[in-house]
Amino acid sequence: MDPVVECNQVGLQFRRRQMIGAPSSGSRSRGGEFWALQDVSFTVMPGEVFGIIGRNGAGKSTLLRVISGVYTPDKGSVRVRGRVGALLSLGSGFMNQLSGRENIMVQGLTQGLTPAEIRAKEEAIIEYAELGDFIDEPVYTYSSGMRARLGFAIATVIEADILLVDEILGVGDRDFAVKSRQTIMNMIRDGRTVILVSHNLSTITQLCDRVLWLDKGRVMDIGEPEAVVSRYNAS
Repeated sequence: MDPVVECNQVGLQFRRRQMIGAPSSGSRSRGGEFWALQDVSFTVMPGEVFGIIGRNGAGKSTLLRVISGVYTPDKGSVRVRGRVGALLSLGSGFMNQLSGRENIMVQGLTQGLTPAEIRAKEEAIIEYAELGDFIDEPVYTYSSGMRARLGFAIATVIEADILLVDEILGVGDRDFAVKSRQTIMNMIRDGRTVILVSHNLSTITQLCDRVLWLDKGRVMDIGEPEAVVSRYNAS
């Protein structure tokens, strides 16, 4: 079988701003560039649950955004075979002035579905999100939990070949957190390809077939979960 995700020496550069002088003296800023990802290479096979671990700022979420197409790498290449469903910053891509129902259409179109395909899934998304009549209210009126529930429902009901999951196995209130985690577990059991970022190392060792350890944007290790997690903890 061919890999469904191939990253070959991927590099991504960001610009950051640094403050010069004390704020009281009229500080100014200057730009500085840094590599958020450097020479990252790996493959993910069909049906594999692939974990990514590392400290805060290691580049884990950035890597998922490169795979999903949010960022274009400055070096190297990314090849993805299949439709990607991204559970990243849930609800961050919503258009606030549009209703929840209208945002379902917009998000579905960005995933490559036709309007007819989206309408066929619309009621299932609304039912899963548990928003009731709020589905026809502007998203700017939603709480963060409501936005998260709608984002999760859209990403999971729209059937993707490859699911990217970034620390969201506990979205919304307690009952919805249990429901969302069970949905992810069902997808894994159904053989869906999943790339999972998590600080919960027990979740990583329980669910993943292989694990990638990132540090400061570089690959430190890749392999069997317990072995990689053990070396990560020892570091």
